[in-house]
Amino acid sequence: MTASAATLSTAPGHPPFRPDGTGTLARIGLIYIASSIVMDAEMAAMASEGVAVHTTRIKLPKVTIEGIEEMMNAPQLEEAARLVGSAPIDILCFGGTSASFLHGTAYDRALMEKLKGWVPHCPSTTASTATLAALREVGAGKVALATPYVTPIHERAIRFLTENGHEVVRHANLGIDQDHALAEVPLEQVYDLVRSVDHPEASAIFISCTNFRSAGAIAALEQDLGKPVVSAVQASFWHCLEVLGVNGARPGYGRLFDRRLAGDHA
Repeated sequence: MTASAATLSTAPGHPPFRPDGTGTLARIGLIYIASSIVMDAEMAAMASEGVAVHTTRIKLPKVTIEGIEEMMNAPQLEEAARLVGSAPIDILCFGGTSASFLHGTAYDRALMEKLKGWVPHCPSTTASTATLAALREVGAGKVALATPYVTPIHERAIRFLTENGHEVVRHANLGIDQDHALAEVPLEQVYDLVRSVDHPEASAIFISCTNFRSAGAIAALEQDLGKPVVSAVQASFWHCLEVLGVNGARPGYGRLFDRRLAGDHA
């Protein structure tokens, strides 16, 4: 199905109706941090008519290893998954990058299995699983990394990428440990941070954190740097559409979407 198929039509005798956000192409169920505001907003910005995002929330005490572990071990995670899974969604996405890569690849895979067990009627993904799929899609080898994290979490991101075959040749982080502060970083500062980590050996740049603005700057960064730029939010949205086989992204949000926007569903 293509995005054009989402164009509203009306039965004879009825006037044309305006788009109302109904997920006629895809309904994405998103588990997201209660205090965060970026991911569902950026997904909505990237979504073409017919793709809807339905969000459920979990509480993150603090953007530290201890805070993330507390969130992931709380019973509210399963409750959140089952709640959004009770809606007629087509795919479930766990929207926490650091929370899914915190203890490495095996941890992320175990989380995927939990999601499948809690919501068995539809496929699942996580921000970390989606990131690896997105890096494969753009043919990334060595990468550069930009994050807003405190250093211990930033180092876990480097380890996760490295153990999955993506050597990190240059990186930088902002050291932010408050969730509201993550979303308050201006897009101009994000742009400058990403440019600062570029390296001749980096085949792509990855921007981690789903409460860190970036979607609006990806096309400009790619034009400036001449290489793919992948963000955790962009990758998560792309992977949901990819798993469903749906061409449901607006143009202008990075090379990652190029193949599907060109109509290649192979």
